[in-house]
Parts: sequence; C-alpha cells; structure tokens
Amino acid sequence: MPNIVLVRIDNRLIHGQVATMWSAVTGANLLLVANDAVATDEFRQGLMNMAAPAYAQTRFFSIEKTCAIIDKASPAQKIAIICETPQDVLRLKKGGVPITKVNIGNMHMAEGKRQVATSVAVDDADVAAFKELQDLGCELEIKRVPDTAAEDISKLFK
Repeated sequence: MPNIVLVRIDNRLIHGQVATMWSAVTGANLLLVANDAVATDEFRQGLMNMAAPAYAQTRFFSIEKTCAIIDKASPAQKIAIICETPQDVLRLKKGGVPITKVNIGNMHMAEGKRQVATSVAVDDADVAAFKELQDLGCELEIKRVPDTAAEDISKLFK
C-alpha cells in the first residue's frame, strides 16, 4: 500500500505553497504530479523542480502511469499527489489509487466556471466529479493552506 500523505487539487501544481507549507505539514518527501500534459512537458517540469524543496523528490507521471505503478512505491516514500483537476483525481481513484481524502486548494476562475469558495471556481463537470469522488468514499476538504480553517464543502454543490 503506497504511503499517500496528501492528494491535492491545485491548477498551479507544484508552487510555493505546495512545495513549502504542505510538504512540511504532511512530511511529504515525494511530490508526484499526476497530469497527462505535464508528464511530457519538460519545460513545466523544470519550473516545478525549481519550486520543490531540496528534501523532496519530484515525479511527473501521466494518470495511467500513476495508476500502474503507485503500488510499487516504497513505504519510505511519503507521497503527495498533486492534480490539476477533480477529473484527474477521479481517474486516479477509478484506476485503483487508494485515495481517501482530497484537498481542494486552488481552481482558477475561467469562462464557464463559478466562484464557490475563496480560491475555488467550478463548472458542472467539476461538480459531477466531486460528487462521484464522494460516492466512492473520498472525503473532500477545501483548504488553500494548512494553517487556515477548511471551508464548507457544501459550497461546491450549490
């Protein structure tokens, strides 16, 4: 069983908050970005590697590869999985990744989305993915940074 210490949705993926605050609080020593586009984008990977703390390794895997190899992780690896969208997290869950809790950190406002929390904007497809994650037994938490209170998740479904 992989030692997953955090599953976070953040459309910025690895950046200052993930690299410092969340890694420190969770003890993560492996930051795994599960994202099909980033898995093949060496430029974006390089930028994210610069933001990662020195004590943490980084990996950039497609959703399919993450599902295929997550069970091979060493118990010493404390894994923070970072995804761009709730749909990516849902694909991981359906692909067998043992996800029990999802931290919803940052989902930017874009055309067709509505702001539902401090740093979270959703559209109907996002809401459907969140509902399905809940149906599959995942706890959802809206929390931008570790030292702030979690926001009410019912906001997601309004």
